[in-house]
Amino acid sequence: MGKNHIKRMAAPKTWDTSRRTTKFITKQSPGPHAKELSYPMDVLIKEVLNYASSTREAKKLLNANEIKVDGKRRSDFRFPVGIFDTIQFAGNNFRVVLNRKGKLSLVSIGSEEASIKPCKIIGKTMVNGKIQINLYDGKNILSGDKSCKVGDTLIISLPDHKISKHLKLGKKAFIFLTGGKHIGETGIVEDISGSKIIYKDSNGNLIETSKKYAFVAGDSKPSVTLE
Repeated sequence: MGKNHIKRMAAPKTWDTSRRTTKFITKQSPGPHAKELSYPMDVLIKEVLNYASSTREAKKLLNANEIKVDGKRRSDFRFPVGIFDTIQFAGNNFRVVLNRKGKLSLVSIGSEEASIKPCKIIGKTMVNGKIQINLYDGKNILSGDKSCKVGDTLIISLPDHKISKHLKLGKKAFIFLTGGKHIGETGIVEDISGSKIIYKDSNGNLIETSKKYAFVAGDSKPSVTLE
C-alpha cells in the first residue's frame, strides 16, 4: 500500500477506529504532533466525523477548502490533527481531546471557543534578543514575557497566534494527562517534585505521575471544553 498507509491492526492504541474492517489505514504526514496524539485528516473525516465514506470523498472535501484546522484551510489528506486542535466544517466546530479511555475523540465547541487554543510550552530560545517560545504543536512565538516556563501553557488566539492568557504549571493548576496509565484524566496539582507531579483527581484521590504528561488546561478549572 506504500508509504501513505499502515496496517490497521498496527494503528496507535489512542485511535478510536475499528481494527477489523479494511487491512490498511492512512498514516499521518510528518508534522507537529506525535502519531499517538493525532489522527491523519483522512481518518478524522471518514471514521470519526463520518463526513465521507472513502478517501476519494475525503480528498474532495479537502480540495474544496471546506475544512479548517486551527483557523487555516488544510488540503493534505494525511495532515496530522492532534490534541487541542480545532476543526471547523459546515458551521460545526470541534476540538480534539483524549477521552477518559485514553482515546482521541472530538468535543463540540462554540465558534467563540474555536478561536482559541491551549498550547504547552516545550522550549525557549533567544532570537535577536527576544524570547522565542516553542510550543508542543510546532508553533513558535516571540514574547517579552520572561515568566513563561517550560511546562506552562499559553492560550493563543487563532489563526493569528496572539497570547491571550498564561497558565502556569504549579499548585492548584488544572491539568490534563496526555500520557501514562492515567492518560485522558484530569485533576488539580497538589505538589511538584523534580520530574514527578502529584494531582487530585475528580474523585479526590491523590495520584503521582510524570511531570511530562501534565498539560495545564486551566486555573483550578478548565479554560476550554474537554468533554
